[in-house]
Order: sequence, then C-alpha cells, then structure tokens
Amino acid sequence: MFSSIDSIMIRAILPEIGLVVLGLIVLVYDLALRGEGKRGLGWLTAGGLAVVFLLTLIFSRPGDESVEVWGGMLRHDWLGFSFTLLFLFGAALTSLFAMEMKSLGQRGEFYFLLLVSTIGMILMASSADLIMLFLAIETTSIPLYILAGFYTLDNKSTESGFKYFLFGAMTSAVMLYGFSLIFGFTGSTDIYEITEMVMTGEVSLTLAMGTLILVMVGFGFKISIVPFHFWAPDVYEGAPTPVAGFLSTASKAAGFAVLMRILLTVYADPVVIPYWVIIVAALSVFSMTLGNAMAIPQKNIKRLLAYSSIAHAGYALIGVAALSELGITSVVFYMIVYVITNLAAFGIVAAFWRISGSDQIADYAALSRRSPTLAIIIMVTFLSLAGMPPLGGFVAKFFVFAAAVKAGLVWLAIIGVLNTIVGLYYYLVVLKVVYLYRSEDENKPVPLTRPYALALTILVVGIILLGTLFGPWAEWSARAASALF
Repeated sequence: MFSSIDSIMIRAILPEIGLVVLGLIVLVYDLALRGEGKRGLGWLTAGGLAVVFLLTLIFSRPGDESVEVWGGMLRHDWLGFSFTLLFLFGAALTSLFAMEMKSLGQRGEFYFLLLVSTIGMILMASSADLIMLFLAIETTSIPLYILAGFYTLDNKSTESGFKYFLFGAMTSAVMLYGFSLIFGFTGSTDIYEITEMVMTGEVSLTLAMGTLILVMVGFGFKISIVPFHFWAPDVYEGAPTPVAGFLSTASKAAGFAVLMRILLTVYADPVVIPYWVIIVAALSVFSMTLGNAMAIPQKNIKRLLAYSSIAHAGYALIGVAALSELGITSVVFYMIVYVITNLAAFGIVAAFWRISGSDQIADYAALSRRSPTLAIIIMVTFLSLAGMPPLGGFVAKFFVFAAAVKAGLVWLAIIGVLNTIVGLYYYLVVLKVVYLYRSEDENKPVPLTRPYALALTILVVGIILLGTLFGPWAEWSARAASALF
C-alpha cells in the first residue's frame, strides 16, 4: 500500500510517466510498420497525448496547498498543473498538424523528440530547484534544436536549427552562470530556501540585481523578448511550420511559467522588486513596439508571425510588471489564449503551404474563393491576435491592461493600447489579401485534410469560447496565480 506522501509524489509526475510510456510506444510502432502505415504515428501521438491530458486532469490535480515533492526538486501546485495541461494540449495539436507534412509526419523520431521536449516544459513549470530547472530547460531545448533543423535537405531548415542552437547555447551558458552565482551567494539551490535568504537581507541588492540580469538573458531568449529576439524570425521561417508553431506557443508559455515563479519567489524582496519591475516594464515596451514595427513590412507570413510573437510577449509582460495577483492571473489567461490562437495561425500556414508550397503573403490572394472555410478560420484567428471582440485575444489584452491600470502603470497600459492599434494594421493587411485580392490560382481549391480540419475546429471553437465564456478560464487562471501569492 502506498502512503499519502507516495501517492502525491506519483501524481505529481503522472504526466511525465505517461509521456515516457507514450514515447516508447511511438518508437515501437515506428519500428514495426512500413510505408503508409506510419501515417498513423500522428494519430497515435495525438491520441496518446489526449489520454495523458485526461489522466492528468483527473488524477494529478493538486490540492489547495502547494507541496514540494521528490526531495524539493519539484513543486506540485496549480501553476505547474495549469501549464502542464497547456503543454499537453499544444503538443497534441502540433502532432495533428505534422501528420500531413512531407518528411515529417511519418517519422517516429519527430514525435519522440516532441514528447521529450514536452516533458522538459512540464518540469520547467514545476521546478523548485535551480539544478532541476536548468536540466528541464535543456531537456526542452535540445529536442527543439533538432526539430528546428529537421529538414536536413533544406538549407533554410538546417540554418534555422543551427542558429537556434548557437543562440540557445550562448544564453543558457549566461543563465547558468547566474544560477551558479546564486548558489555561491546563498549556499542553496532550493528556490524557496533562497527566497527566505533574500527576504532576510542575506543577499545584497547589488548581488541580487546582478544575478537577475544574467538569469533574464536565458528567460528572455525562451520568450523571445527584445533584445533577445533576433533568432526568432529566421528560426520560425526556416523550421518546419508545425515546429515553428510549437516553438512560438508551448515553449514561450514554459518560459513565462518559469519567469513568473522565479521573479515572485527568488526576487520577491521589497527592496529588489521596484528595480526589476522597471526592467520588465521597459522590456515590455521595447518588445511590443519593435515587434509590431518590424511586422509591418514583412512579406513572409511566418516572419510576420515571428515578430507578432515578440509583440505578444511584450503584452504578456505588462501583467508581470503589474506585480499583483490580477497581473499574474492575466498572464496565465493570456498564455492560454495565445497558445490556442497562435497554434491556429501556424496550422493555417501549414495547411496552405502543403498545397501551394509558399509562405509569401501575396500568394494568399483569393484564399476566400479557394477555401472559404480556411478564410473564415484565418479571419477569426488574426482578429483574435489583433485583440478584437468578442474573441479570446480581446479579453486577454483587456485583463493585462486592467492589471496595469490597477497597479498604477497607466502609461504602460496606454503604450499597450497604442501598440494594439499598430498590430491591427498588419493583421488586416493579410485579411485584405485573403478577401479582396484576385489570383490566377483562385479556381484551385485548398482542401483541408481530416487532421487539419479537426485541429483547426478545436482551436477556433477555443478562441470563440475564451472570448465569450471566459469566466471559468479566468477563474482557473486566478487559481494558478494564487500559487505564487
């Protein structure tokens, strides 16, 4: 018979256990089948992730109190639990999008690497120890380096993977140096023990801010904020589209989960807080402004979405800078909306590329005639990204702006609103091409296969529900945020 402690420890890592088992099944299935039979790998992975999602939702739900498990390496709380479900959802939809991609959907190693990276993200969101956190970040990143360059015969893909690896390795080294200094100054790697030492003044303001700047280099790279954004456009453009979508959503959400936990624990000293709030607010302004400004002239839709992703990281940072329970609630809600909406955007790009072989915005001309369904989906998705009611993106932006106003950061909310207006412009430019431009190929249909139709339907329904019936999702986000307060 298991004791209650053993039960909690097993339930805390139930998603990881499920993903390891699923990964082994995928590898065996890949070895056993040949030819067209391997197309079932996508259904197997997506279905397996759905099962793990349901098991996690039912059996791995944390209690009202946060619990440290596995020797203090992990923290079983609502923040980690909420992001775990988000990662599993993102990986499942990515599996469906990858099924129809040439040289991608019938290779078992692709799905296995996707699952390993998902395990790393789950561990990132729940890490309570600096050593575990670094190992989790590397477990997330190394498979993504490989996936970004998965098309080995495509120069853009190999360049994408190599560039992502170089920048990732460099920022990880800087971040690890910051972790080592934190350990050197405190003698501990336990995040919550370090918090107590910082709060009692055992670590000076200079040392705290010095380590924070080093650590922010690694976190800034994961969430692709200015000035650590330079890798994103090239990597998104060259990586296989489903991988780019996974990078821009699940990986970014994992970065925000870690960022919030570290800032609101290790750097929660009232003396330190005002300084990092200023830093986060400044990063937010630069990310929003530069991301939107650079998106306007883009001709490639994946590069446009890359700069859009940088801008959205800036919007989410507004909630972090607000430094309140409402602020963190708004960030969690924003990540839920962002993951669903941006996955839909990259799913549309993947579906169109499969037929046209192009990512140029100009080639989307007359899409409303070639595929009315896909045109409606892209309209809902891009208007949500722009923050238009009654879609999820509007509610997400409203929450982060409201948190900023309530925290006295009215100027930051105003800059966010102005940037939203700028962002609306380039999203409408794409919709203008889709609905108003004519094309020689407008009589050639763009059919949606069953995996694309299923995934995009789920995502569009999610976008609409998050904008109209947002109460339960906001309540869930508030419960996740309460784990840090």
